[in-house]
Amino acid sequence: MKNITVSLPDEVYRRSRMKAAERDTSVSALVRDFLMSLANEESEFERRKRLQTEVLRSIRSFRAGDRLTREATHGRKQVR
Repeated sequence: MKNITVSLPDEVYRRSRMKAAERDTSVSALVRDFLMSLANEESEFERRKRLQTEVLRSIRSFRAGDRLTREATHGRKQVR
């Protein structure tokens, strides 16, 4: 386990000590719990990777022949 030093304004430190006392814990435990929850959050990359996986799993079949025509894609009527 690593130790860190954090500098806080006096008022923030005083209020954090009061919060810690209300929760029957220490300021160090509050900071540790906050940093652990922050580190365990899903990163933006992980979130996008998970969403990509979900989308790919939802696709049952895909064929290049199922594409729309150029005219249908652009909402054009065929004139021939």
